Amino acid sequence: MSPQTLAAPALAAIVLAAGMGTRMRSTRPKVTHALAGWPLLGHVLDTLDALGTPAEKTVVVVGPDMPEVEAIATPRPTVIQAERLGTAHAALQARPALPAPPETVLILFGDSPLIRPQTLRAMVARRAAGAAVVVLGFRADDPTGYGRLVTDTDGDLKAIVEHKDATEDQRAISLCNSGVMAVDGTRLFGLLDRVGNTNAKGEYYLTEIVALARADGLACAVVEGDESEMLGINTRAQLAAAGREVQGRLRLMAMEGGATLIDPDTVFLSMDTRLGRDVTVGPFCVFGPGVTIGDGVEIKGFCHFEGCAVEAGAILGPYARLRPGAAVGEGAHIGNFVEVKKASVEDGAKVNHLTYIGDARVGAGANVGAGTITCNYDGFAKHHTDIGAGAFIGSNAALVAPVTVGDGAIVGAGSVVTRDVPAEALAVTRANQINREGWAAKFRAHMRRLTGKG
Repeated sequence: MSPQTLAAPALAAIVLAAGMGTRMRSTRPKVTHALAGWPLLGHVLDTLDALGTPAEKTVVVVGPDMPEVEAIATPRPTVIQAERLGTAHAALQARPALPAPPETVLILFGDSPLIRPQTLRAMVARRAAGAAVVVLGFRADDPTGYGRLVTDTDGDLKAIVEHKDATEDQRAISLCNSGVMAVDGTRLFGLLDRVGNTNAKGEYYLTEIVALARADGLACAVVEGDESEMLGINTRAQLAAAGREVQGRLRLMAMEGGATLIDPDTVFLSMDTRLGRDVTVGPFCVFGPGVTIGDGVEIKGFCHFEGCAVEAGAILGPYARLRPGAAVGEGAHIGNFVEVKKASVEDGAKVNHLTYIGDARVGAGANVGAGTITCNYDGFAKHHTDIGAGAFIGSNAALVAPVTVGDGAIVGAGSVVTRDVPAEALAVTRANQINREGWAAKFRAHMRRLTGKG
């Protein structure tokens, strides 16, 4: 079944995201925590988008007073689970947002970000083939603690048995329950209405709909995914484990797309990182959200980028930092210990050593010497520095914004520039040098007499 087919109104989704995640020891809902620069809930919603689920048919169940979760869900509808009475109760809250449920409703968890679109696609296809309830299962290396999926000789799902309730034979089953389901939309809410809470916690569990559907003579089925997809995030340690899995996927995608990662395990990417063909990335580089790198760019080790764009053929680093709003032109050089923030470094320009370029433009072909600073902040507001094409800024210069250095102008080393420099002019502001012949020898002799040293 193609993604285009799945995009039809025959598919909807309910994403359960009302949990506070107390084991995260956080002041904010756990689904807002970032994984590769993107919130956990955002990963799940992106997967549904890739599947073709219409936004208006993706309902996110949130808890009371969770505006940050609602903001991530936008423009998808949200409903509130005022009381946290279990997963079936949470799914029921979506009924007003799905007054005419489509053929298939996926039920997912906002803290399970690793499930792939192709896995969900297989579930939808199995549901369309006639199963009323399809459960996503996985083979666990260590199934201890997981609910087991009990199947018959035809492979149909007979029951979900919790570990604590399982017999020894059932505990030997390695096929485990992920909790994710695809359900016949015409039957979903009727099944949920019949789920009881006669259990130790007094909660309404989604897994109960399998037994209810079987009792109604309806077929239930299992689709298997990889265990690595099923990790739910309840702790910081699990968040880190998910990060390792996501980074592995992103690194592989980058290399398959034509980038070279010298030491992949030391490169950290965001979900939206875009690396062009024939990009080379050295060790220990970090790409925050919003980074686009053009073809043929060389990135040396220990660089950090976020919210920036780099054109083809540029050379960056080592130890370069591009902050939000940085734009590096074609063939430009950003060297070691150079920081660029909200500034453009145009084609062929060079900023090679120990320099800060903020709120500025460095024109095409300009050269900025070591130790240069654009002094962009006066304690109250930020101001702009404009360095013209082909200009040369000597080492250890301070350009006090707002200021313009014209095309082809030269600023002498050590100068503090506070006024505009015309095109092709030389600006020098340092004091005149004074040489006193023999002074150093007299000074040393004087100090030896005072200290008795040397």
